Order: sequence, then C-alpha cells, then structure tokens
Amino acid sequence: MTRLGIRGALKRTLESTNPCESMIECVRRTSRNVKHWQSGDMALRWTAAGMLEAEQQFRRVIGYRDLAKLAVAVERDLTAKTNLSPPAEQDATLVTA
Repeated sequence: MTRLGIRGALKRTLESTNPCESMIECVRRTSRNVKHWQSGDMALRWTAAGMLEAEQQFRRVIGYRDLAKLAVAVERDLTAKTNLSPPAEQDATLVTA
C-alpha cells in the first residue's frame, strides 16, 4: 500500500485480514452440512451462496472515499510494469542482427 501511495483509513482496512476471514467463515457455515459433494460446480454454487450470505454482514469499507485513488494507483503501477524495457539478452541479439 505504501508503494501505491495509499495512506490513512483505507490502508488500515486493506492491511487487515478480518474481512476475508469473516467471509470465509460464512462460506464454511453455509456449506458445513453438505455431506456428499457431487462436483466442482456444486462446490462453486455453495461457495457463492456463502459469499452472498456474507455480503449481508459487510459494512461500508472504512476509507472508501480513497478507493478511486487506489484504482488509479494500481492502474499506474500495472502500466509502469508492462512498459518496462526488454531484458538485456534481447537487446544484444537485436544489435548483432
């Protein structure tokens, strides 16, 4: 988060694992009575049902006003990483060709 320039309440919220752990617990609680898993699709459906159940318990993200800044920072970081110059080996072969 520091590299992206995110500070304050949003940084504290995103550093915490509590929201993820809460969602995982809701998924476990929702699917714990399933005894015979028939397929991967069935597991995905029960996981989605648990996530929808967890959604009802979610509150507003603390620091949500900075989410737009986070999106811009992530996009800028991805763009910078994709615009890197090619490795030195490729440069050497282009010069000798």
